[in-house]
Amino acid sequence: MKAALLFLLLTASAAAQTAAELYQTSCAACHGAQMQGAAQYSPLRKRDWLYGGSKAEMVRTVTYGIAGKEMIPWGKVLSAQQIEGLVDYIIASRDAMPAAPAAKPDTLKLADYTVHIERLVETGFRSSPWGIEFVDAHRALITEQRGGLRWLVDGKLDPEPILGLPETVQYGTGGMLDLAIDPDYALNGWIYIGYVHPLGNSGRTDERPAMTRIIRGRVIDYRWVQQELLFNVPDDLYFINRGRWGCRMLFDKAGQLYFTIGDIRENDDVQKLNKPAGKTYRINRDGSIPKDNPYAGRADALQAIFTIGNRNVQGIAQHPVTGQIWGTEHGPMGGDELNILRLGRNYGWPVISYGIDYDGKPITNLTEKEGMEQPVKYWKPSPALSAMEFYTGDLFPKWKNQAFVGALVFQEIKRLKLDGEKVAEEEIFMKGYGRVRDIKTGPEGAIYILLNEPDQVLRLTPAK
Repeated sequence: MKAALLFLLLTASAAAQTAAELYQTSCAACHGAQMQGAAQYSPLRKRDWLYGGSKAEMVRTVTYGIAGKEMIPWGKVLSAQQIEGLVDYIIASRDAMPAAPAAKPDTLKLADYTVHIERLVETGFRSSPWGIEFVDAHRALITEQRGGLRWLVDGKLDPEPILGLPETVQYGTGGMLDLAIDPDYALNGWIYIGYVHPLGNSGRTDERPAMTRIIRGRVIDYRWVQQELLFNVPDDLYFINRGRWGCRMLFDKAGQLYFTIGDIRENDDVQKLNKPAGKTYRINRDGSIPKDNPYAGRADALQAIFTIGNRNVQGIAQHPVTGQIWGTEHGPMGGDELNILRLGRNYGWPVISYGIDYDGKPITNLTEKEGMEQPVKYWKPSPALSAMEFYTGDLFPKWKNQAFVGALVFQEIKRLKLDGEKVAEEEIFMKGYGRVRDIKTGPEGAIYILLNEPDQVLRLTPAK
């Protein structure tokens, strides 16, 4: 039954129906009376959900529909209470399915390689891992979103946490986010962290103003010490209970530090040079401003700005050959982007976009405008792009210098073969293993994956 006809038939009668009845009148025509699927439409008795399988993600999908698909915005027909009851009913049916296999396959046959997946860490995290960086051939540091920093030693999670880290927010997308290792770490031991800093020193962090900060410090005997503040903004630019804080970090070949801050759900601030939201930043290792930053020396701008108009850059990497800085833009519905981040450029958010807002309403009618950059590629529907890594190891020689991009909602990795500034080939793998939070080339040439839901560390090597 077509979406328009469903609207007409259901609006008058939906209010009085139970969740089971609502399913039969609203959903069964497309998804089957027993949730088994019908015609070209997918079943709902399943474990892997393309648009997210948590209750919150399912409520959002039902309420606002799916851009570019026949899934209509049921929030125009059903009340929020009815939608929540309907989702609970679908989840209860899904959870009544026979238990799924304990784990996904340990080998994947891809176009160039058969890949072996080794599950290094499956338990032991106190909260979700967010960023990983290797300090030498045997050790890596991993941030935990709710305020932790842990050692990974020879592929095993050290049970002893690092103490003395600053307090961070304990809700939403905030917390202890990405980290970067000083290019001269072996000499100076500096570790750089981006986190969401709450003002004040008492009360719940979700009731205190907060903002993304960049710090550096050293780890000595499982303690975070000698902390220095490299980037922050004035207290009056902090916000209460927001999201999309960023924050990915990257040292380029010149030793300059890039980091990102999302739009913080403050669209009106993104195009303003004196506001922190929706930008990519660049600083020197000590927090000073590079002289060629586009707004260096200007009193009316945040001088660390490198680009503006970025909704929420969740992946940032430097091409090993060209030196270009690439970024993945975690966009709205139907607006995830791959961009080359160039000095002083404007990437358009929220003036131009290929997506719509999560409430189903248009953000803008423009997809291009003079003076604003076009993406190298955009995706509809949005996979919820996350980390980005250019492969630089030797274990997968055919993948040398290719880009690997993670996705949260779609739970997948995209291998992107580039031809100059275009995507020539895209291969999707690791589908359904979990929300891909970070990707790194290990010192031995393996590919390391941080997953959320479940929280795991995986290592990919060529299968023998």
